[in-house]
Amino acid sequence: MSIITIALIVLVAFLAGMEGVLDEFQFHQPLVACTLIGLVSGHLAEGIMLGGSLQMIALGWANVGAAVAPDAALASVASAIIMVLALDGGSANSTDAINASIALAVPLSVAGLFLTMICRTIAIPIVHAMDAAAEKGNFAAIDGLQIVAICLQGVRIAIPALALCFVPAQVVTDALNMMPAWLSGGMAVGGGMIAAVGYAMVINMMATKEVWPFFALGFCLAAISQLTLIALGVIGISLALIYLGLKDLAKNGNGGGSGDPLGDILNDYE
Repeated sequence: MSIITIALIVLVAFLAGMEGVLDEFQFHQPLVACTLIGLVSGHLAEGIMLGGSLQMIALGWANVGAAVAPDAALASVASAIIMVLALDGGSANSTDAINASIALAVPLSVAGLFLTMICRTIAIPIVHAMDAAAEKGNFAAIDGLQIVAICLQGVRIAIPALALCFVPAQVVTDALNMMPAWLSGGMAVGGGMIAAVGYAMVINMMATKEVWPFFALGFCLAAISQLTLIALGVIGISLALIYLGLKDLAKNGNGGGSGDPLGDILNDYE
């Protein structure tokens, strides 16, 4: 990797680490982080495919009470870097590199969870220092400490990403080639099942009487090969706008009205 590529990867990793706590611009989401790393490393298509597969896994990751979900930031960044190293090695095809990276994502997410626990422990004295600054009315110190605390979350992803960038690509490729056929084949099957599991989770969240017709209609429209993704998107947005418009009319009691006062008066005389 070139120095510029490494710097851009570290920048993406730093943003992903901060977003793992902030949740403002979603840089930590696999679809975003893997795509950006694929973009800066020259493997955009593979980054998108890896990010889409990992995003299906991360749909089920959510904080529940005091239980913190696995860390999507480190899983996304580290697995994307491993995929890039495998592809740069030359002896691993894109499918094997992506499947291997998917298999490594779950243990990496657990490691990221451990790192974020360390950062949150370090943040405790920072919070106390912010309280002391608040008692003195020192708002500049509060802002500075806030920036330091959030940068810790970015550094916890940036440092492992930087370390991975200096691993020789041939080492990663040789490790992938050493995997037996049954293991690589099993990961390929598991990678294929991920999309189905993710879609099942989406259906479970959206399963209502109002949206089932649109879900069935989407499958019918997808069978028309002449329609592009842009056309399908336009149809979906149009259906959503029509549905929202009709729903507002029904809510306001104007479901049978024409929208024209004169027309409504004429209809009353019929």
